[in-house]
Amino acid sequence: QLVESGGGLVQPGGSLRLSCAASGSIFSINNMGWYRQAPGKQRELVALMLGGGATNYADSVKGRFTISRNNAKNTVYLQMNSLKPEDTAVYYCNLIPPLTWGQGTQVTVSS
Repeated sequence: QLVESGGGLVQPGGSLRLSCAASGSIFSINNMGWYRQAPGKQRELVALMLGGGATNYADSVKGRFTISRNNAKNTVYLQMNSLKPEDTAVYYCNLIPPLTWGQGTQVTVSS
């Protein structure tokens, strides 16, 4: 089970840190990522971390978002800086390829 949290309403240029807690030590050995789905759009992968720790990002968030994990807490994070209105979406964490989706956490960037 994956439980996302940390979303909210933030002004453009602001920051948020999302968290994803797992019921078990799945993040330390699996490839996982943060996905997002904006209204009327398909879900997209925006940040990924391989089991070995290497990371990669979608061009739209590169340089602004950072994915990290704490294996001891079975938690993955997404630090989001310099947020833009187009970052507004429901954010989900999941393995790659994904398993059952959680409820996600809403991020709204608006003035």
